[in-house]
Amino acid sequence: MTSTTAVALTANIYVPAEFVAEHVALYKEFHRMPELSSIEHRTAEAIEARLTALGIDNFRSGGTGVVGLLTNGEGPVIAFRADTDGLPIAEATGLDYASEATGVLPDGTEAPTMHGCGHDTHIVSALAAAEYLTTHRDSWRGTVVLLFQPGEETAYGAKAMVDDGLWERAPRPEVVLAQHVMPERAGKFWLRAGNMASLADSWRVTVRGRQAHGSQPEASLDPIVAAAAMVLRLQTIVSREVAPMTPAVVTVGTFHAGKKENIIPETAEFSINVRTPDEDVRAQVLAAIRRIVNAEAAASGIDEPTISEINRFPRLFNDADHAARVTTALEAGFGPESVLPLPVGMGSEDAGWLGDAIGVPVVFWAFGAYPDEAFADGASPAKNHSPQFAPDAELAVVNGTGAALTALLEYVGA
Repeated sequence: MTSTTAVALTANIYVPAEFVAEHVALYKEFHRMPELSSIEHRTAEAIEARLTALGIDNFRSGGTGVVGLLTNGEGPVIAFRADTDGLPIAEATGLDYASEATGVLPDGTEAPTMHGCGHDTHIVSALAAAEYLTTHRDSWRGTVVLLFQPGEETAYGAKAMVDDGLWERAPRPEVVLAQHVMPERAGKFWLRAGNMASLADSWRVTVRGRQAHGSQPEASLDPIVAAAAMVLRLQTIVSREVAPMTPAVVTVGTFHAGKKENIIPETAEFSINVRTPDEDVRAQVLAAIRRIVNAEAAASGIDEPTISEINRFPRLFNDADHAARVTTALEAGFGPESVLPLPVGMGSEDAGWLGDAIGVPVVFWAFGAYPDEAFADGASPAKNHSPQFAPDAELAVVNGTGAALTALLEYVGA
């Protein structure tokens, strides 16, 4: 792939080896400096500095979001999104550029921070594609709207950019493109028409009872017993209320109650994460959760619990015509067997907000960034959100940049 002078990003796009080395180094810089959702201040400043150095006009949107406007005459307007936030994970990759950063969570606690979902790859792929386009203006015409989006992990960032007037300040695109690195082989892509990710909802449920001494349960209204009954009954939604061929997930991820073993506490609190394939199933499952929570509370003789929304991920729907167009382009750039069918999964993404907000189609794909030897003897690399998640730095940059350019040039190529 790499010679002393050039690297093939795709079958048709070559860049100097120095270009790749520069962006691999930039990738490592971003990997060392992850920031948590919606407080990506240094990240945004670094992106702004890079865009400005390339002569690309840019502005802030949604707090720590950055929008670059790369124009080159008359032609199509295409948006390309790269998310920028890290995760509260203590990195355990052993890489010499591993993160030692920390961040502050919304509750005020300090947490180790890692680019454990590859958003550093997304940032650098978009910046490298932008640099290529600025130095190869004879190969394309139009406008590329670069969307460096914060807060993807909390479903906050895309909506925040839209609510901050993104599409009043940036030209309306024909399509919004986005991609995501995965622990798969380099040179492979996953793309499908229709739903690319699940809808997701997270709720916090606070159950209020009556506190009493542990030796006097008759004086209490025990919120732990009531909440435990809710948690158990919630497991029947997917198994008994949703059709067997319909994918859905209801997960209770946290449960907190009490401070001492001989005190029946006043409150218990748990959080629920829900994944559903469409709005109809979403409505069905959320209504069932509310019904069960309230019914179990009534059965325990306590007031209706308080249910508050933590976050809500929108649909991520790939337009069929545009998905086919991007698929054809990727196959031309990476080979006829490079694009693989994507099974229905329950992961979620907020990139859909960016297109749905203005009625513009979206195309989102996944790409691999691991060498073949990472899969030897049935091995499998660590998944996204793992403390061991570690794409190959050069393959991540080369494949991410190549895919970004392939899709963009399909629309704006001269």
